[in-house]
Amino acid sequence: ADVRSRGRRALLVGGTMMYYRALIEGLSDMPASDPVIRAEIQAEASQVGWPEMHRELSAVDPDMANNLHPNHSQRISRALEVFRQTGTPMSQWQRAYTQEARKAVCLALAPDDRSTLHARIETRFDRMLEAGFVEEVKALFDRGDLHTDLPAIRAVGYRQIWSHLSGKFSLEEARARGIVATRQLAKRQITWLRSWSGLHWIDSEAKSSQEQVKNHLRNYLEAPLS
Repeated sequence: ADVRSRGRRALLVGGTMMYYRALIEGLSDMPASDPVIRAEIQAEASQVGWPEMHRELSAVDPDMANNLHPNHSQRISRALEVFRQTGTPMSQWQRAYTQEARKAVCLALAPDDRSTLHARIETRFDRMLEAGFVEEVKALFDRGDLHTDLPAIRAVGYRQIWSHLSGKFSLEEARARGIVATRQLAKRQITWLRSWSGLHWIDSEAKSSQEQVKNHLRNYLEAPLS
């Protein structure tokens, strides 16, 4: 709002697509979290596993379940929680939201060649390890008040190194699992992006990629403010 009040346009850059979409389209007015229901869902999941909870979600909210990986515990839990609270599927709550979207030009930069993406993910993970990632996670592990049910500890990379520190597998195995998990996350993100209406997809490896970005931004910047 401050940027627009000065007659300028905001550029938002980053990879947290859900937050970006929330800024552009807003968020539906769903009920607040219920800690009792959430605890019940967590207890059930600890007994039967998240893939089984995902199957339960498929029965009551197939649209939402189809967009979630069977092990995406945090979002499966939230979707089941909303349904148990209200009797209305979370996907229906989202569709009922009708706020007019803010005008924006949306660009996605990613390599079309999947092998290029995989190589970058592996390089990135190794650089994290070289920069002290194990030591960072160990500092959290040694605190004693954190555990694997927390969303932050379940995050890709942290979860695998945490398991190594717990003695479940070697650092080499943790590295391999972390790279695979990151690839799976990237695949889900790309699938999500592919369904984004009006998104301009640009191959980051193309020689013309920078010029394509400039052209899209130029057209946006030259359009009248509204």
